Amino acid sequence: MNFDELKNEWNADGAEETNISEDMLKIKQARTPIDIIRRKMKHELNYQLLALVLMAAFPYLFGLSPQMKLVYLAFYAITCGFTAHYFFKFYRFYKNSYDMTMDSRKSILWFFYEMKLNIELYKALTYIIAFIWVGFIAVYLLIEKTGAINKVLAKLSPTYILLNCFVTIIIIGIITELWAWYYYGKYLKRVKKIVDELDFEN
Repeated sequence: MNFDELKNEWNADGAEETNISEDMLKIKQARTPIDIIRRKMKHELNYQLLALVLMAAFPYLFGLSPQMKLVYLAFYAITCGFTAHYFFKFYRFYKNSYDMTMDSRKSILWFFYEMKLNIELYKALTYIIAFIWVGFIAVYLLIEKTGAINKVLAKLSPTYILLNCFVTIIIIGIITELWAWYYYGKYLKRVKKIVDELDFEN
């Protein structure tokens, strides 16, 4: 083997080591947004559990009638059922994310797609809960404030009511999308960027 061949092999080994080092650096960079997302997931679980506990006391704090207390508890039970289903999936993903190794592109890619799926579930749950409680407010007004509601409805056209319902749905959707992006999405985008960079270099 002559000097030129030795030099070429040496340069090839050096380039491979440099490439591996750069890949490992990017993989380590992915840990920061992943750790932030994990921390936010933990806070989210705690906040939602606290919210459910506080919601259980609402009918007693606001002095609802016995009839409305039963209606409220029915809506509350439905909310708890949907939330429990989501909590189970969210918590299982949260625990599994600590079992994976963070030293490979495959693990980071798994986290990205699983978290993306969980964000969609999170948004779906938000929509469901929002509409459940919009429904409760409607029932409350129809039962407890029938006279006042009839007077208001008599002055409003069906088109105006439908338009307001549509606007309410749009507002709920916008708030949900913005909150999901602010709380999780922007950090998940950083993870995706690192995965894309690893794909490009490989």
